[in-house]
Amino acid sequence: MLESIYPGEARLSTESAVAGVAGEGPRYGAGELQALYKRYLFRGLAIAIAAHAMVIGGYYAAAALGAGEPPVVHVRLLRYSDLGPPPSIESGNAPPPVAIAPPRARVDAGVPVPVPDLEVNADQTIATQHEMNEGTGPGGEGGGSPGGTGIPGDIAIDDEAPPADYVAVEKEPVIIKSVEPVYPEMAVKTGLEGKVWVKIWVDREGKPKQVVILQSDNEMFNQPALDAAKQFVFTPAYMNDGPVSVWVTFPFKFTLSGDK
Repeated sequence: MLESIYPGEARLSTESAVAGVAGEGPRYGAGELQALYKRYLFRGLAIAIAAHAMVIGGYYAAAALGAGEPPVVHVRLLRYSDLGPPPSIESGNAPPPVAIAPPRARVDAGVPVPVPDLEVNADQTIATQHEMNEGTGPGGEGGGSPGGTGIPGDIAIDDEAPPADYVAVEKEPVIIKSVEPVYPEMAVKTGLEGKVWVKIWVDREGKPKQVVILQSDNEMFNQPALDAAKQFVFTPAYMNDGPVSVWVTFPFKFTLSGDK
């Protein structure tokens, strides 16, 4: 019989060893390992579980012992006026702020002062609305209607907005009156020529309401072109049987011919 290398293990017989040498197949260790691996498997698993339990339990125990009451934070609320001005950036010895008292109204302001009652004229009448419109009321002199009622006449309020750059029309405006621009004297002396494109806002009455410079070869010709365009007269543009405001583009050519 052969002794096992592990104490307490089963022993192999001489016949088993001889049979293994004779060629019947290796039989050494198969039965012993199958009998022992379960025991060492359970031992290693138990040791691993115990080690993990100790590590995890120690972590949570240390966290529980170290966690005391949360720190107390004291908060003080201040008004913005109590903070004072910020420190000076340039110098650390900034002068203290000067208190400026807000202006106060006089004590007697707004106090009604009694006055004697005015005598009422029994013959005095109040003008009617028709009389005030006609200006024949008993009012005194003033800057209003001819009758001196002091009521101003109708005030024309122009609330028309500029038209869009492109407006669909059935009939385009046509120039009725055109004015030649004044050739600048400096341009005549220096022999300058140029061209100025202007955009004219033609209102519902066919009058130029606004003139804008679109393109100019020389700023010297801008003002004469604007002055001339403002004196143009057009037939109004029509759309849906009614006049509409449109923009019209017109070029002014400044050329010298002959002795001029």
